Amino acid sequence: MDLFEAVKSSVTTRQAAEHYGIKVDRSGKACCIFHNDRHPSMKVDERYHCFSCGADGDVIDFAARLFGVGLREAAQRLAADFNIPHERACPSGARPVKPRRSLMQRLKTYQDENYRILCSYYHLLRQWDAEYAPKPEDEDWHPLYMEAIQNSAKVEYLLDELQDSTPDKAKELIALWKNEIGRYAGRVREVRAAERRGSYELSR
Repeated sequence: MDLFEAVKSSVTTRQAAEHYGIKVDRSGKACCIFHNDRHPSMKVDERYHCFSCGADGDVIDFAARLFGVGLREAAQRLAADFNIPHERACPSGARPVKPRRSLMQRLKTYQDENYRILCSYYHLLRQWDAEYAPKPEDEDWHPLYMEAIQNSAKVEYLLDELQDSTPDKAKELIALWKNEIGRYAGRVREVRAAERRGSYELSR
């Protein structure tokens, strides 16, 4: 059994989350560590899924995102931390042959990646709409509230379209909105970097 199969068959995402100090309640929910989550919105069992930001994957995806490393490094860390035996890499310099993913699989992955970007950005927009809604005494509206007002409907439309699209249709939609989705992805990265620095307040 290779490294990835050994890890995924030996440890669940919930076990990994609890091992790395994440509190999981009796129903299998935890505060999502991949966005500013105030109430438990991430379900962890065999896999993990956040119902707010859309983060989703198996235990190796979870560890990779948690530690900011690649999938192989994440699998190796899990194997070491949980004492999981597995076959070593091919000896004598032989390169293992990777099975080629079908075109449909690649398109589905591409669709899922863009959907996650939109989910993450939409969560930020909803948060800004709630946090920075103007009060009667405010003379000027906060830039983040303005951003939420301007982009929420568009992002919600794209999420609905991607969710209901076939991979081929999703590819066409993503190509049409490529520049906007790229800006949204950059915005999410900017916010996460600001959160790591402890300076969440952003201007547009």
